[in-house]
Amino acid sequence: MYVKKVDGPRSVMLPDGSIMTRADLPAQNIRRWVASRKAIVVRAVAHGLLSKEEALDRYDLSEEEFNSWCAAVADHGVAALKATALQKYRQL
Repeated sequence: MYVKKVDGPRSVMLPDGSIMTRADLPAQNIRRWVASRKAIVVRAVAHGLLSKEEALDRYDLSEEEFNSWCAAVADHGVAALKATALQKYRQL
């Protein structure tokens, strides 16, 4: 079996006791970002599976976009990442 060499951990344990691995991450060529995929990337960076820079490069995200995802999750939870609920959680 061939295991690809990667920088950083291959898996991390989340606070709820579940394990998140690199296999749980969205594909690199994602163009349609749904709330669940955004939440996975934010959780991976928050728990050290990916560095912020690696996530920005891997998914071709701007720092501003990623920071807005993190702020939305921190302030209102994963539901704030849904495009249909954007105005409900938008800061004025």
